[in-house]
Amino acid sequence: MEKSDNTENRILEASGKRKGSSVTAENVAFVRALESLKPEGERICYDPFAVRFLSQQYLTFLEMAAHDPSKTPFPGVHNSLSARVRYFDDLIKKFINEGLEQLVILGAGYDTRAYRIEGLSKVRVFEVDHPETQSIKIEKIKDIFGSLPNHVEYVSVDFESEDFSHQLLEHGYERSQKTVFIMEGLIYYLQPKTIDEMLCFIAKNSGFGSAIIFDYVYESSIDRTNGICGVKCTACDQIAIMTAKKDMAQQGEPYKFGVKDGMLETFIIQRGFSQVCNVTSDDYKKAYFKGINEGRPVCCLSYFVSAIVE
Repeated sequence: MEKSDNTENRILEASGKRKGSSVTAENVAFVRALESLKPEGERICYDPFAVRFLSQQYLTFLEMAAHDPSKTPFPGVHNSLSARVRYFDDLIKKFINEGLEQLVILGAGYDTRAYRIEGLSKVRVFEVDHPETQSIKIEKIKDIFGSLPNHVEYVSVDFESEDFSHQLLEHGYERSQKTVFIMEGLIYYLQPKTIDEMLCFIAKNSGFGSAIIFDYVYESSIDRTNGICGVKCTACDQIAIMTAKKDMAQQGEPYKFGVKDGMLETFIIQRGFSQVCNVTSDDYKKAYFKGINEGRPVCCLSYFVSAIVE
């Protein structure tokens, strides 16, 4: 379990003066924490560690929402984010059973899969993110477990100004091994050129059976200022996306990329992948929101996708 503090020191040095972590990292941890408070038969996803990453302000929100579900902000978006966690978790478990050797989490934020999914302790996990977010993540992991786990490598990278592939290779990434790359809540914050370079590296530097998993929105969802989505989407969905777009831009994390409408499969295939599985809100609503959860709304603007390296 234990790992040298040299990892922590390198990240702290790379970050310079720490200004705090990604706002979105804590937002998503809040969603996981709130969902995890629900009874076992009702929750969509479960993360016992998520609450440990929340500031006092978020803990106050968590207590309010737990006691009064009507206070959950934008419930459709919350439910879609919970479904995203579950979908990614389910795929990772499937790949573990099929001989997964490496897991690369790009934009790792406060992701806890390396510490909570059974079987990942035997897989080499690379958590790749901005040094300011990672320095806080490392502090939290040490608080929770007492030390850093041996199977996790913390790779400090600013995606917009540094070559993540170089840093990944420097930390021991093996090109020949079966690897899954997760990009959860990431690509819409990156420039198109950065995304192309990222997918190009993955397609050319992964072992047989490797895969990508990510979520995305369509270009029209972030470009329009009025009527940003189709008739299926609720006013709440529209307000949520526009509010998130404005808030993230003000906090230094603006939306920068959306897939051209109806072009997801072409986009993926042209970049060296096959067996594209596109999951719509209707798909994950049907898969995960059953029985007592059948009436919970989801955001129709949020899509998930997986594909295999050719």
